[in-house]
Amino acid sequence: MAADLSQIVKAYDVRGVVPDQWDESLAELFGAAFAQVTGAGAIVVGHDMRPSSPGLSRAFARGAAARGVDVTEIGLCSTDQLYYASGAFGLPGAMFTASHNPAKYNGIKMCRAGAAPVGQDTGLTEIRELVEQWLDSGAPEPAQTPGAITHRETLDDYAAYLRSLVDLTSIRTLKVVVDAGNGMGGHTVPTVFAGLPIDLVPMYFELDGTFPNHEANPLDPANIVDLQKRVREEGADIGIAFDGDADRCFVVDGQGDPVSPSAITALVAARELGKNGGQGTVIHNLITSWSVPEVVREHGGTPVRTRVGHSFIKAEMARTGAIFGGEHSAHYYFKEFWNADTGMLAALHVLAALGGQDQPLSRLVAEYDRYVGSGEINSTVDDQKARLAAVKAAYQGVEGLELDELDGLTVSAADWWFNVRPSNTEPLLRLNAEAKDEAAMAKIRDEVLAIIRG
Repeated sequence: MAADLSQIVKAYDVRGVVPDQWDESLAELFGAAFAQVTGAGAIVVGHDMRPSSPGLSRAFARGAAARGVDVTEIGLCSTDQLYYASGAFGLPGAMFTASHNPAKYNGIKMCRAGAAPVGQDTGLTEIRELVEQWLDSGAPEPAQTPGAITHRETLDDYAAYLRSLVDLTSIRTLKVVVDAGNGMGGHTVPTVFAGLPIDLVPMYFELDGTFPNHEANPLDPANIVDLQKRVREEGADIGIAFDGDADRCFVVDGQGDPVSPSAITALVAARELGKNGGQGTVIHNLITSWSVPEVVREHGGTPVRTRVGHSFIKAEMARTGAIFGGEHSAHYYFKEFWNADTGMLAALHVLAALGGQDQPLSRLVAEYDRYVGSGEINSTVDDQKARLAAVKAAYQGVEGLELDELDGLTVSAADWWFNVRPSNTEPLLRLNAEAKDEAAMAKIRDEVLAIIRG
């Protein structure tokens, strides 16, 4: 097919509409390129429940096998299950998913052995260049001896490994509502939770890549309404929502109120530091709450602030030897999980913390949720650079303010901060603001939005 790879090869993965932007023939070339760039003798491949995923995944496997690489297919899996396989087997991996995007999309998340990320600066650019070259000149010559394609089940081993990292055997019985959004949580949760003191109330566990009930993106408040209602109806202790490929988890308390991912980051950070004797580095991106570095320091740890995006988090995890990392987007990264992100392991930590004491979740997380945040507010702009420059000009040189440009622009005062950063893929500026109280947050939020949209 005639493909414009600039439209589908993103900063961290491949993603586009099937078959309009890419198809199985292109997936086969990506498999060959992945094999060549990694230089691996064997790889592991998995896929989600989207209608196009099995075919794309098998085509990728064929492309890699044609280059002489042995391929282990693990079939239906969550993204963190693929990372588990990459880490446990010591093999590069490829996961076919478009996460929370609509059904017509699909994509590839790739990693090197040990779940090390493949992004623009770590191999994805070279993979794209090879595929473009082969689109022009024809597919590469196959190896004299093709690789073998075999299947291996990993779900039980993945579940056992996660349970070995968090002890839930002695917690009080918890009533837990889980909304899988017809995504891969419906595949993994029953096995991970099996035998634990959990009264599971499943929602939308039927695997269906057309997402008939709601979009599998729990960060959008519209997509957790069903979960909130069900938690209240059931009198449940907690509600958990997973995104389409189940690498992110979102939590609501017993009243059905959302729990900030920053509060979850702080809670899990405190637990991981406790396991590590009160020592260790914890990574957080620059739009997580001030609560996170405060809690990390209070528990003896060293917080390290990074740009937004999993490639930056994973790079800092590796560089610093960090024990844990968290993002505002409900991605949680663990040293014990090859520095990769796993929403399931974060969920187990929250369940262990909740079930290990008698307070409701709302009371438990209160100490980790100390400020008022705006959430991410997107504004469509004609000129990202000009509007960002206007925001900088409004605050530069003002006494008592600190400005930094690690990722977009962050302005910090004694009792509030905000960050404005451009989208990489759309003509948007994204605003996040936080303050010590609602009035201060609203004031700075509205002030900055007036400049952005002025």
